[in-house]
Parts: sequence; C-alpha cells; structure tokens
Amino acid sequence: MDQIRKGNELLSRLLTATALRERVLAENVANQNVPGYKRREVTFEEALRARVQAKSPHADVKPLIRVDQQAPMGPDGNTVSLELETSAMRENRLAYELYATMLQSRLAMAQVSITESR
Repeated sequence: MDQIRKGNELLSRLLTATALRERVLAENVANQNVPGYKRREVTFEEALRARVQAKSPHADVKPLIRVDQQAPMGPDGNTVSLELETSAMRENRLAYELYATMLQSRLAMAQVSITESR
C-alpha cells in the first residue's frame, strides 16, 4: 500500500510541476515584447530523475523557476522566442496529460481493488 501511495504522490508532484511550468511559459509569452525580459523556465524532472537514479530520497525535490541562461538574446535584450515557448507549451501539455492519465488509472485500479474486496 505504501508503494501505491508513493506513486500517487509522485504523479501529483509531477502534475504540480507541469502546472507551474504552464504558468511560467504563459508569462514568457506575455512578456515577449518587453525589452530586457529574460526567459524563465521550470526545472524539476531532471533533479527528480537524478535523485531516483541515485536511489536517494526525493520527497524534498521541488520545482524551481530559474532564468534561462542559454536562450539567445534579441536586439532589445529580450530572450523570449515565441517558437520555443509554443513548442515547450505543447510538450508540457502532453506531459500533463500523460501524468493525469496515469494517476487516473492508478486511482481507478485502487477503487476496483477496494470495491472487489468487500
């Protein structure tokens, strides 16, 4: 039962990170014409993956918002690329849908298990 709970908590945290990423990406798009605005991004999955692979506790890994230092700068100092943001939004949406479907399936299996054991 503990493994089921941990799996559900992990999926919930992944959903939270993708929701945060969606807000940050939307802010980037909203600021694409603001001189000097620096693109921001959310990191989470990479840190989580590293902890899981190292078999280290990962409950304290949290999504972080950071300035993207690799994004090319335009003449006005803005680093937002609409194409990059649109692509990242699509990728993020697919990840969110995957995590939501996985969590929904796990919860449905738990419900069936509980119902059938009565």
